[in-house]
Amino acid sequence: MKRRKFVIGAGVSAVAGATSTTIPKPAFSADQRQLSMVTAWPKDFPGLGTSASRLGARITKMSGGTLKVNVYPRGSLVKSSDLFSAVADGVADMYHAIEHYWEGNTKALNFFASVPFGLTATEQSAWINFGGGQGLWDEVGKVFGVKPFLAGNTGVQMGGWFNKQVNTIDDLQGLRIRMPGFGGTVLKRVGAQSITLPSSQIFDAIETGKLDATEWFGPWFDYEFGLHKITKYYYYPGFQEPGTSLSSSINLDVWGSLGRHHREIIETAMAAENDLVLAEFNARNIKALNLMLTNNLVSLRRFPDDVMNAIGNAAGEVVSEAGNSDPMSRKVYRSFLKFRQQSIKWSKISDQAYWNARLLPFSYGR
Repeated sequence: MKRRKFVIGAGVSAVAGATSTTIPKPAFSADQRQLSMVTAWPKDFPGLGTSASRLGARITKMSGGTLKVNVYPRGSLVKSSDLFSAVADGVADMYHAIEHYWEGNTKALNFFASVPFGLTATEQSAWINFGGGQGLWDEVGKVFGVKPFLAGNTGVQMGGWFNKQVNTIDDLQGLRIRMPGFGGTVLKRVGAQSITLPSSQIFDAIETGKLDATEWFGPWFDYEFGLHKITKYYYYPGFQEPGTSLSSSINLDVWGSLGRHHREIIETAMAAENDLVLAEFNARNIKALNLMLTNNLVSLRRFPDDVMNAIGNAAGEVVSEAGNSDPMSRKVYRSFLKFRQQSIKWSKISDQAYWNARLLPFSYGR
């Protein structure tokens, strides 16, 4: 895998693109219906663009070709920033992206993507599938004319790459870091300078001293992008996006026009892809981190607890403000917050307890 694949998609998280041709109207025949899926990712972009293509292919295959999904990479048909409105207005049938890209419509959408110190990937899936989240998401989607689905998760992200050590909260004062979204807003609250910058400009900005730090995704993307070559310290945990969900939404009229069989195929394909994306990110993150550590390519550092506590307080303020910004956001936020509180109680004696036990120095695997 080449760094160019990651650079060629510069600005993916900024949702930028270019307009080209007009999307063809859905095609009907006696034995086939065609749907257009527009994506926020460049063609074959690792983990994200490939997921969209795989999802489209799976729906087509599972339907025996009676429902054919044509996948259009970022910028090939509409601007990435216009994907939501294109599907809502019926210009395209489906999109593949991340819900916080559309927070300008309502802050509620952030909770179906990821928020600082929010839910992990498995907790997010539990809330949406069995904790009332999907019903609320459908309610939000109905306002805009779309039917939303979970379609993947990148898992927990890293805290970022730094050229300065972070030993106390004072070390974040004035620190120039590229961290978009809620994470950047949180760091501003504790004194950092959050800078919005396309990924294509990260290298020059760090090498020229315009940036002190940057976040990206996790070891897989970070290594392929080459961030270990221009920074000194790799910090964890990634508070800003503990489990970022990918989403795929379908125009509500199109969804309503589909037969029960086709709906079940789409639902099943979405669920399968949701699992596969998380599995791929976990597997590739493990491999990439091990490679960097084995070859001494990175100095891995953990944010001190007092720094995390200060960031956590700021995150609580930022997320609360977003969650109470409008009636719909407030309704989603209340459900999200309740599930988060319950998840903390369970994970403390389940996953977290097991992980702590697994770290004990007993002999294993002879």
